[in-house]
Amino acid sequence: MNRSKKRKINVVTLGCSKNLVDSEHLMAQLSDNGFEVVFDSNDTDADAVVVNTCGFIGDAKEESIDTILGFARAKEEGLIDHLFVMGCLAERYKKELKEEIPEADEYFGVNDLSAIVRTLGGRYRDELAGERMLTTPGHYAYLKISEGCNWGCGYCAIPLIRGRHVSVPMEKLEAEARALAGKGVRELIVIAQDTTYYGLDLYGERKLGELLRRLCRIEGIRWVRLHYAYPAHFPDDVIGAMRDEEKICPYLDIPFQHISDAQLRSMRRGLDRAQTYALIDRLRREVPGIALRTTLLVGYPGESEADFAELLEFVEKVRFERLGVFPYSEEEGTYSAEHLRDDVPEEVKRRRVDAVMALQNRISRENNLRRVGCIEEAIVDRREGAFLVGRTRCDSPEVDTEILIETDRELAPGTFLRVIVTDADDYDLYGRPAER
Repeated sequence: MNRSKKRKINVVTLGCSKNLVDSEHLMAQLSDNGFEVVFDSNDTDADAVVVNTCGFIGDAKEESIDTILGFARAKEEGLIDHLFVMGCLAERYKKELKEEIPEADEYFGVNDLSAIVRTLGGRYRDELAGERMLTTPGHYAYLKISEGCNWGCGYCAIPLIRGRHVSVPMEKLEAEARALAGKGVRELIVIAQDTTYYGLDLYGERKLGELLRRLCRIEGIRWVRLHYAYPAHFPDDVIGAMRDEEKICPYLDIPFQHISDAQLRSMRRGLDRAQTYALIDRLRREVPGIALRTTLLVGYPGESEADFAELLEFVEKVRFERLGVFPYSEEEGTYSAEHLRDDVPEEVKRRRVDAVMALQNRISRENNLRRVGCIEEAIVDRREGAFLVGRTRCDSPEVDTEILIETDRELAPGTFLRVIVTDADDYDLYGRPAER
């Protein structure tokens, strides 16, 4: 890149929080090299734009391609000078993207941060590998503890894109978490493609429970929240840590995907219906008040009406606090694409998605209404008009319920306060500060 031109770089991140962390690491390196770095900006006054893409499912691919095309047009019009593309879509479809969108200067995979920095005219510093330029509000941050995945679920392309599971050494994660706490982060959200596998490659055994306990010892961190826990062979020590450690939120993002034994076998999930129900029962018994978030997949090859009826019964019976559902889309190279026929019509997939969400909307509203009258600890995220907008220990940012706190008090984001819940609807709570 011509160093005599503007040294402003816009990093645009698409997809999941794991991508967000990659962008934050890249931005820290660029900032250290003297670049002015902005993120997720639609402005076109930057010298270069870096698009960090998602390539997980069809909709995410489409969004990534549309974003690249938009900045490619801006480059052709002379509004930006350089366009670089990184991330999952670029990792998986680099050859095709180069042919279809040659306007991009270069495409980089998921592990090419140092190459991106060099191409932009900077020097990658290994000693800054744990540094982050936060794009989240300053009071919470994601902590990515590993890369890749070893499970090989039938529908999932992540191992093809990001490779096998590689854990980050515990000492590096502790140092990164301490640095985040020093910047004012009060809530750590622990993420990976599969957090429960953590440590097996480095230490010969799963170490997530120990890692969570160590994170709880870091001064300044008030909440630790766990995402993306794989349900098969769920580690006992994680349940123990969640039960014993006050800082660990009673919250777990655990994607079950289905409940039918036939579907679970075909998806290659590594557990069955009975084990699923047993794990849920144990989590709720040993971690009282735990909020469970799950993800379901409908329309997978061979899903019968009986399988789907079983899934609806599962949702009704378990009454998840949080739930998302996606229709199956065939991903080339995966087990299901290679060995199974995509035999559920698209209109049936959509109807099943709608049926699950209609049921979950009712359950969510009923769950929320039961919280009316309760006093809960909340963290303030922002102000909107007459309300402070926050979250309880049972709610993760961006994806879960928010609590709208009616008060004229001015409290900074990241402030904790006790709130009495006064009303609720499907996906929001309402409250006011509780008297001490």
